[in-house]
Amino acid sequence: MNKLMDREMNFWDLCVALSRALCRGCQWFWQVLLHMVRLTLRYWWLVITLVVLALGAAFYIARLENLTYKVNAVVMLNGATIPQFEQAFAPLRSGILLPDDAEISQYVHKRIASGFSTYRVIDCKNDGTADMIDFKGSISPTDTLRVPMQDRLCLQFRVKVRDMRFVPHIEQALMDYLNSNIALQQAYPSYVEDLREEVAFHHRQAVKLDSLTSSYYFAAGQPAVSMQNGLNVTGERRIHLFLNEIYKQQEHTRQADYRIQLATAPVVLENHFAVDPKPSYSRRQCMMVFGLFAWAIGCAIAQLIEKRKAICAWLKK
Repeated sequence: MNKLMDREMNFWDLCVALSRALCRGCQWFWQVLLHMVRLTLRYWWLVITLVVLALGAAFYIARLENLTYKVNAVVMLNGATIPQFEQAFAPLRSGILLPDDAEISQYVHKRIASGFSTYRVIDCKNDGTADMIDFKGSISPTDTLRVPMQDRLCLQFRVKVRDMRFVPHIEQALMDYLNSNIALQQAYPSYVEDLREEVAFHHRQAVKLDSLTSSYYFAAGQPAVSMQNGLNVTGERRIHLFLNEIYKQQEHTRQADYRIQLATAPVVLENHFAVDPKPSYSRRQCMMVFGLFAWAIGCAIAQLIEKRKAICAWLKK
């Protein structure tokens, strides 16, 4: 035994140990499942009663007016960093420490809107445009292709079907609450000033590039001879074209103009909140979860009934 313990484990030994552990786990699960089936057959009156009651409760909970839908929108941060925004957004996640005078607090306390959360917006082409939203949180910080944007976030909350009419009011109340945050307001003026200077710079560069396209030069060594303004000129007159530079500058100018148009508040919406057409949980999923849970509870109660004599004897000791 000591020799076996002293021997180092190689890769093959590790694979054998893992396969044996996996086989023992599968065997144990199969035995538990068969034992639950046996308890279900012996105490069918108890298990079936609990399953039927659970399915009825699931059917009632998952009725149409109680279905919950996710509502999403992308916000742009004007000057504030993502940690600053997360700190301002934290009271909405927990539902506590919300000021009573904030309009959004009444929707949170009455459970009209719930499940407030944020997700990172991903830029895959490095062009300053949102390409996807990382709902699963699977993007690695070391990923250089799918880079999280630093000035955009996706906001999400959940609302029931019967409360869909409140979505525009919740949107307005949410933006009012975020834009009233002191930390977000302090970072806003300097950002707008820098953004205006950047917009002016891009427009000046566009004018310079456009003026360069009207300048001419003469290619020497050409046999063509022409008379221009009383001068004998040898060579072909050509025009400087900076098409690639002009296209790039136009893209930078367009992005700067778009950002300055949206920079009307510390936090602004790029689009209104949109309702996900797929509910958070369907009636089928709810009934399946409730049914399996009731079956497990019924088997546990049946096990207690079967071992009641042993349990009573242990308690008497």
